[in-house]
Amino acid sequence: MIDDDALLAARALEAGCVSFLGLELAVAPGALVPRPETELLARVAIEALKHEGAASMTVVDVGCGSGNLSCAIAARVPGAHVFALDLAPAAVAVTAQNARSLGLEGRIDAHVSDLFAALPPELVGRIDAIVANPPYISTGKLDGERASLLTLEPREAFDAGPYGLALHQRIAAEAQSWLRPGGLLACEFGLGQERQLRIVVERARGYGDLAFHTNEAGAPRALTARRLRTGTS
Repeated sequence: MIDDDALLAARALEAGCVSFLGLELAVAPGALVPRPETELLARVAIEALKHEGAASMTVVDVGCGSGNLSCAIAARVPGAHVFALDLAPAAVAVTAQNARSLGLEGRIDAHVSDLFAALPPELVGRIDAIVANPPYISTGKLDGERASLLTLEPREAFDAGPYGLALHQRIAAEAQSWLRPGGLLACEFGLGQERQLRIVVERARGYGDLAFHTNEAGAPRALTARRLRTGTS
């Protein structure tokens, strides 16, 4: 049985494009198709960056997929320069294509990368915001009830290990060294994962101002936290 999420992806891939926060984005096999629920994370990140009011900001989009978060942030936050990172070369290619088509190629750098590995070392401790829509479906579900998701999109875009939070754990741990003090971490997660994700972030012991953001149905689907400043416990 094909679930609604897989059907949405199939229709988008057939059309070759999808709308995300009013932006027309190309989609292609090998890259995660943007979902409407990720617009919540985009809006939260954009609002936070605009509130900063800085003339220039460095943002990292981890697991950029088709580049929807990167393009939305670059389009809505004029001072933002975005590093778009993904393990899949096809995703990086689609992101670069979308950046070019939107006239954002000078403000989005797309790279094949395992999380933060491709970032220039001089950015350690200097990044203003890290945004991520990591995989959050357990391996068991992908091999069972959610198997239809793998028909048209890559497994690495969905598979988050036995508990569905493997990538969130890595991001929370590794992002600390890249974020500046007070820098923003913003992530999407699955329905019902907020309690476990709170534990993940708190155990990382490098963040404060932890907040959950809800969708129109009132369900928490995005998290933000701030890198602790020096001397903060």
